[in-house]
Amino acid sequence: MLGGLINDMTGGFKNAQLKGSAVLMPKNVLELNDFGAAAMDSVYEFLGNGVTCQLISSTVVDHKNGNRGVVGAEASLEQWLIPTSLPMITAGESKLGVTFNWSVDKQGVPGAIIVKNNHNSEFFLKTITLNNVPGTRTGTIVVVANSWIYPQAMYGYKRVFFANDTYLPHQMPEALKPYRDDELRILRGSDHHGPYQTHDRVYRYDVYNDLGESRPILGGTEEHPYPRRGRTGRMLSQTNSRYETRLWQVVQHIYVPRDEVFGHLKMADFYGYSIKALVQGIIPAIRTYVDLSPGEFNSFRDIVKLYEGGIQLPDIPALDEMRKQFPLQLVKDLIPMGSDYILKLPKPQIIKGDEKAWMTDEEFAREMLAGVNPMMIKRLTEFPPKSTLDPSKYGDHTSTITEAHIAKNLEGLTVEQALASNRLYILDHHDNLMPFLMDINNLGETFVYATRTLLFLRGNSTLAPVAIELSLPLIQGSLIAAKSTVYTPESTGVDAWIWQLAKAYVQVNDYGWHQLISHWLNTHAVMEPFVIATNRQLSVTHPVNKLLMPHYRDTMNINARAREALINTNGIIEMTVFPRKFAMAMSSAVYKNWNFTQQALPDDLIKRGMAVEDPLSPYKVRLLIEDYPYAVDGLAVWHAIEQWVTDYLAIYYPSDGVVQGDVELQEWWKEVREVGHGDLKNAAWWPKMQTVAELVKASTTIIWTGSALHAAVNFGQYPYAGYHPNKPSGSRRPMPEKGTEEYAELARNPEKVFLRTITSQFQALVGISLLEILSKHASDEVYLGQHDTPRWTSDAKALEAFKRFGARLEDIERQVVAMNANPKLKNRSGPAKFPYMLLYPNTSDHKGNAEGLTARGIPNSISI
Repeated sequence: MLGGLINDMTGGFKNAQLKGSAVLMPKNVLELNDFGAAAMDSVYEFLGNGVTCQLISSTVVDHKNGNRGVVGAEASLEQWLIPTSLPMITAGESKLGVTFNWSVDKQGVPGAIIVKNNHNSEFFLKTITLNNVPGTRTGTIVVVANSWIYPQAMYGYKRVFFANDTYLPHQMPEALKPYRDDELRILRGSDHHGPYQTHDRVYRYDVYNDLGESRPILGGTEEHPYPRRGRTGRMLSQTNSRYETRLWQVVQHIYVPRDEVFGHLKMADFYGYSIKALVQGIIPAIRTYVDLSPGEFNSFRDIVKLYEGGIQLPDIPALDEMRKQFPLQLVKDLIPMGSDYILKLPKPQIIKGDEKAWMTDEEFAREMLAGVNPMMIKRLTEFPPKSTLDPSKYGDHTSTITEAHIAKNLEGLTVEQALASNRLYILDHHDNLMPFLMDINNLGETFVYATRTLLFLRGNSTLAPVAIELSLPLIQGSLIAAKSTVYTPESTGVDAWIWQLAKAYVQVNDYGWHQLISHWLNTHAVMEPFVIATNRQLSVTHPVNKLLMPHYRDTMNINARAREALINTNGIIEMTVFPRKFAMAMSSAVYKNWNFTQQALPDDLIKRGMAVEDPLSPYKVRLLIEDYPYAVDGLAVWHAIEQWVTDYLAIYYPSDGVVQGDVELQEWWKEVREVGHGDLKNAAWWPKMQTVAELVKASTTIIWTGSALHAAVNFGQYPYAGYHPNKPSGSRRPMPEKGTEEYAELARNPEKVFLRTITSQFQALVGISLLEILSKHASDEVYLGQHDTPRWTSDAKALEAFKRFGARLEDIERQVVAMNANPKLKNRSGPAKFPYMLLYPNTSDHKGNAEGLTARGIPNSISI
């Protein structure tokens, strides 16, 4: 009788078995270069009772266990007897067999699995696949884990993974619903306040109180609003309990939930190590080099030598010590070594074809349409340009540019005619920077103007700068007025160099805005609350979770690395970008006016006057500059994403009522608005999330932000700004005035004065060393339209829709190549002969051909 009872509990018949396989990766593979050997050496430790699995029924409940799905007997991983029969798997991974004693007739169809690690170290579990399962449509059940499994003793709960089926909350099989609820409760970690350990999986929110006690806390106040970051649970500072303690960079990492450090070879780990190597080893060496040398570049040729022969860094023993501390050979290769200690950088694309093309007005203007920050230019609708600064504090900041300044460069048009025909445009950093200039320039090491640049759309569809206004704050009683000077194009003598300097001051503004706002704030920072809320509120079985999760990969991880060494007090951003210690406070001030709906490309283009609504156009908007590479390629990609999201969500949301009745979805959106972006929760622009259309638009915007928008502002950094005269990160001197020694010096040695005016040698070397790291595509990059787990869902309709998405993106690739080859489209390559490929999807590349500094391809997520 006892035997029969045990038999019933464990599945009945001994011959009732389900066979399957598990794909996993041992931890020690990470620490070796020979992944194949590492896998073979370590796979044996997982055999026997090292790792056990238990199936959970999706159709039969255990009334004695809270009506949860019946749990089967433990099954251990087994060695495959015929390795040559295995399908190809990624290097470093191991595929092991598993046999379950399970009767589908008695125990039902499995819908989840418990995995227990009885070892002393973690491993990464990718998938578990069951074959020949009765009662299923295909006979196969795939469990997608993509998770680190730590020793069971470290968890206060069982690790449960679900089959790749998709369910809205009300559709979840009753037998699995308690497990779904348990998993979300664990991830929310409401009863776990920290400090969190490496193995923890807690997603909670916090303010940016970990950048250093001498900087304001970002988030949670009206003065300094900010998106929330992931909570670490670290101890608070003993000197100021409002701040979190900082970590020792070399030996400690900021906590992120373990599965946010995705997979085994993901390059975010390499980037993290590279940034540490830069901070701890290379920067001190550069500083010593600069101290021992003249400390300045004297000519453009001096800079080009960086890419041709490199520079000899001083012999610093710390560099060799640094190499010993980092486990990855890739990072060791980054750190200079040997008797010469040469720091050599690759030649940026902007000067590969022509070393002087960057100096032309055409290239200067083209980069506003096809550079690394092509989302700032606006159509001018009134002349002269007016300010939106508060007149009670700033007075009248209307531009001092007059028609007389620009009339000769309007191809015979009056200003009024040029405005009416949509041919005047502006790059306006005046209002962006004026409120901060007094503080920034008082630092003593920086001299920055607030700039306005007027541009004219010529008959050949290229833009030409026609005037640049440089402004400084001027105290007039209780007002902060502006002292402005206007410069116009010149081509000969010292005046031509004055014009070059005027353009350089514009590029300084644009570089700082790009790094702090277009890049960090509008992609990295604003995405993190969506990552956290999705993990906390949407089950892995939820269709929106499956839709969005690929676009979150490694974002929390890389943001944590940024807080360690880039955006922190005295970090690389403060060290190299002109706002210096005011950088993050400036991004907080800009966040006050952030608008989620304007992250959508069509909305952004319309807001900036670069496009108008047009129901007859393929993308429902019509560009007013037809040859605008960022917008042309971007709209094609946006539309492809929107079509994919529409097709996918239609499978699960046949009506608005289903959206309204989805309790997880409603909690997710409520939390994004009220907590993740809680400082802006009362903004009127937030979608109500009551319709399928709102869900489609929001999901499309999230995917666009994490993929294409980030690609547009990230992977061109080194190609455009790696040659820093083209995109300086700071300026140090005012514009030379006639009659002064500085003006005479400019006439005698213009390149030297130009280089002494912009970024210092030390800042340049550090800055471009960082940009080289940040601009590289990974060898294991997963591009838009690709998926790292081919069987991410069991839904055939969803897989077919995703296949169509990939095909559309590959069509866009062909279109981009064709446009770049069209000589009529002058803004595609420009004088620098550098074709615009930042929004080339690269979906067709499955071999890593875009690895490195290729300025080509749209990764799925913000992983650098």
